[in-house]
Amino acid sequence: MNVLKIAFLSLLLSVVSCDKTVKIETASETETATIEAPAKFKYWNWITVGHKKSDSAYTAHFNKLKSNGIDAVLMNTGADPKLLKRLAPLANKAGLEVHAWMFTTNRPGDSIALQHPEWYMVSRSGKSCFDERPYVNYYQWLSPSHPEARKHILSLVEGLAKVEGVASVHLDYIRYPDIYLPIGLLPKYDLKQEEELPDFDFDYSDASVEKFMALHHKDPRKMENPAIDIEWKNFRLNEIKSLVNEAYDLVHKHNKKLSAAVFPYPEMADHMVRQRWDKWKIDMVLPMIYYNFYNEELDWIGYATKQGIDDLEGRPTELHTGLYTPKLSVPDLKSAIQLAKDNGAKGVAFFDDYSMSDEQFEVIKNSKE
Repeated sequence: MNVLKIAFLSLLLSVVSCDKTVKIETASETETATIEAPAKFKYWNWITVGHKKSDSAYTAHFNKLKSNGIDAVLMNTGADPKLLKRLAPLANKAGLEVHAWMFTTNRPGDSIALQHPEWYMVSRSGKSCFDERPYVNYYQWLSPSHPEARKHILSLVEGLAKVEGVASVHLDYIRYPDIYLPIGLLPKYDLKQEEELPDFDFDYSDASVEKFMALHHKDPRKMENPAIDIEWKNFRLNEIKSLVNEAYDLVHKHNKKLSAAVFPYPEMADHMVRQRWDKWKIDMVLPMIYYNFYNEELDWIGYATKQGIDDLEGRPTELHTGLYTPKLSVPDLKSAIQLAKDNGAKGVAFFDDYSMSDEQFEVIKNSKE
């Protein structure tokens, strides 16, 4: 998923740690003042792991990340707590925080879910994600409105939360399928999306429609233009919100935090994927501010970061800016990190999945000095 706000004299900086009090002495008197030292700007890395690599190979990679300035790994084990239990201690030993990254409402190839076709989201055109998937084959979205699907998702969350050495459970794909793709991706699918198209507007499953009708006494399947019905849109926003809030309570029972990968800022996330993350009960959000996906310029990283910070005002949620490193040159990576810092982020998260160059690592390491 801030710029250091308190300046200390260089002498104090050499002796103050994040959780200490500082004694300030003057010639005439001694005063003891408790000063909150600035939180460290955190560097995260999203990685996918599996069973095939050896412990020594993972240890070498974790040590490489740590030596190049990374503080935390977002570890995708396919929601497998056994694999997480094996690898979390190795990352911890290397000095890294571990965050258990999982696919949430999008559950491609989930062997349990695939036994229940009724759990899946359905488009306005009547296509179920169980067998007709939008955009890509790995889009297999479970309905947060189906009680058993929701129960299954939360069981996966709890399984990860129980693992020792994990700092947070990290929710990814915690939303509906893209009603609007990022504009930079549309040519890949030969699409124009100037309105909400039936094939990409979800969730018209029985579970969702019945739950909505019980609340609002109208059927979205019979609406002439459901895109302008605010209750129908808000219902879906709230289905995601309530799922996140349940996950928050669950992981906190196990003394873990909840984090999530989200779309760049709340208004955009609302519009594109039914995701209003500034209203969630959550500890940390990592908005994926992949500016090139939206045909934006580099400084948009600062704009989107600042918009998210403003929308979170008064809430305890931390924001850490997500960066897509395969598209960032070395000079642009340096600027992107600074843009995140200057606009209030608590850290930056890099999506590289083992593709980061030595030159990019050097930028990350040097930016911490």
